[in-house]
Amino acid sequence: MSELKQTPSQTVGPFFAYGLCPEQYNFDFKSLFTANAAEPHAAGEHIIVMGKVYDGSGAAVGDAIVESLQADASGHYVASQEEASARGFTGFCRVGTGTEQGNAYVIRTLKPGPVAPGAAPCIDIILHMRGMLLHAFTRLYFEDEPEANEGDAVLGRVPAERRRTLIAKLDPDSSVKLYRFDIHLQGPDETVFFDY
Repeated sequence: MSELKQTPSQTVGPFFAYGLCPEQYNFDFKSLFTANAAEPHAAGEHIIVMGKVYDGSGAAVGDAIVESLQADASGHYVASQEEASARGFTGFCRVGTGTEQGNAYVIRTLKPGPVAPGAAPCIDIILHMRGMLLHAFTRLYFEDEPEANEGDAVLGRVPAERRRTLIAKLDPDSSVKLYRFDIHLQGPDETVFFDY
């Protein structure tokens, strides 16, 4: 008798973003998580992260999901629903592409603090998309933290010529603190993805 092997995860269809972000797509269901990690009263520097997910042909994907997980401004991860409610900060966002102009995603959050000595402030990014059998993991680092980025152990393991794909650029023309972070699935600007 032959040994059965594990089958791959099921390919995710275009319904995925609508099912996990129903409020964003104007469905009459409540989203468990939204694109806002921080309420106005949350302590720390409020920022916006905005970008697009590009497929292998360079087209902006209109039905991907971008999730973010991060520490707060002091480098502390939220440990409970009660803590998130009391502080006005969840540390987690889920946003679909396709409802913003040009299929962009927009995350409203706090700029994170370093989670350990020598670590740079960063946001973990999880990407779900149709046609991908498994979700992809990457990280977002901040352009205006060059010294911290230089000493970060994870970023230091990425080849120097590819680190730029993990650096969010500060938009100098924005009236709010806005970082741009595009995710490229393939091509010369392919984003570095990690095994977790």
